Amino acid sequence: MAAGVRKRARAGPPPRVAGLCEQWLRRAWQERRLLLLEPRYTLLVAACLCLAEVGITFWVIHRVAYTEIDWKAYMAEVEGVINGTYDYTQLQGDTGPLVYPAGFVYIFMGLYYVTGHGTDIRMAQHIFAVLYLATLLLVFLIYHQTCKVPPFVFFFMCCASYRVHSIFVLRLFNDPVAMALLFLSINLFLARRWGWGCCCFSLAVSVKMNVLLFAPGLLFLLLTQFGLRGTLPKLGICAVLQVVLGLPFLLENPVGYLSRSFDLGRQFLFRWTVNWRFLPESLFLHRAFHLALLATHLALLLLFVLCRWHRTGESILSLLKDPSKRKVPPQPLTPNQIVSTLFTSNFIGICFSRSLHYQFYVWYFHTLPYLLWATPARWLTHLLRLLVLGLIELSWNTYPSTSCSSAALHACHAVILLQLWLGPQPFPRSAQHSKKAH
Repeated sequence: MAAGVRKRARAGPPPRVAGLCEQWLRRAWQERRLLLLEPRYTLLVAACLCLAEVGITFWVIHRVAYTEIDWKAYMAEVEGVINGTYDYTQLQGDTGPLVYPAGFVYIFMGLYYVTGHGTDIRMAQHIFAVLYLATLLLVFLIYHQTCKVPPFVFFFMCCASYRVHSIFVLRLFNDPVAMALLFLSINLFLARRWGWGCCCFSLAVSVKMNVLLFAPGLLFLLLTQFGLRGTLPKLGICAVLQVVLGLPFLLENPVGYLSRSFDLGRQFLFRWTVNWRFLPESLFLHRAFHLALLATHLALLLLFVLCRWHRTGESILSLLKDPSKRKVPPQPLTPNQIVSTLFTSNFIGICFSRSLHYQFYVWYFHTLPYLLWATPARWLTHLLRLLVLGLIELSWNTYPSTSCSSAALHACHAVILLQLWLGPQPFPRSAQHSKKAH
């Protein structure tokens, strides 16, 4: 009898657990609309999408043919270093000379050994698949902290982009490696680990120089938070890491290393451009056009610094002062101020790039949802934002690019820039300045 009672007592919990599960599922179904629209559900939606991405990425690797573009060239360049060549001017692959900083060499040297001297392509694809999922995780952590983007948008950021899956697991470019390190550094900035964040940022730059497009925004954040005296040690971390990584090559041929790995004047081929196809090739290659783009880039950055980011009412030179000595004491930077400044800085650089190649899409792809949804504008509805995302995706998937696809890409960029300029400021005007103006 007692034994029977004990058996019935043990049988009690499973129905209770089943009831709780049923209650949770019913609540999730009732709040399904909120699940897609409320940013507080970002992590739940992100978990589901990451699980789906495991299957999608596995399917892409095993069902879609791998396309060789730069992987063999990467391996040949790395093999030259392994064989004892430290002169950057002597390192080259099938597609040309080595033009990436030293961090690239060390990371892809590791991949060289793991993949059997670069011959095991399937192993490399699986490594890049893990890198893709890690990148998604880092991006979702950023979006979770900003709490601005409705979760339904993340479906278009994950499962709907053929080009991004291709860049990661079908082409094996180095751009995803640099961006993964960049997103790691942003997570560290959000955690107030500025020193470690600068270290990861510099490591990302050492893989590919495009990460420097985030540098103006990062410099502004550092000056806002620490002033000039506190910023210099952070910049020192970035510089020292570059020197340490490049030391073997700097000792061999410093001019050759710097001119190859940080070549700001490198000429791009017109046939690969995604954003300037509607221009005559002679104008695309003209130095005056490049200088005009650079001047516009710098001018727009300056406008954002003066009118959108620095809104304390003090002179811009006040950023050089110690924060405690400023007339308006700085408030701790919010996640949205950090992310908005960095993403906007990068986006302005991309809008005025001399050329964008297909693999460059990952330079800003994961930032587009934030740029479109974080600064709400009444004239830009959810449907119009999705249309902008779709047109950008279509432009990057048009191969070879056409005048129409390039023009559409610029039109979409213009819409995003206009919204960033007209939308609510990430740095609100200080209370003291508002009282003074009143």
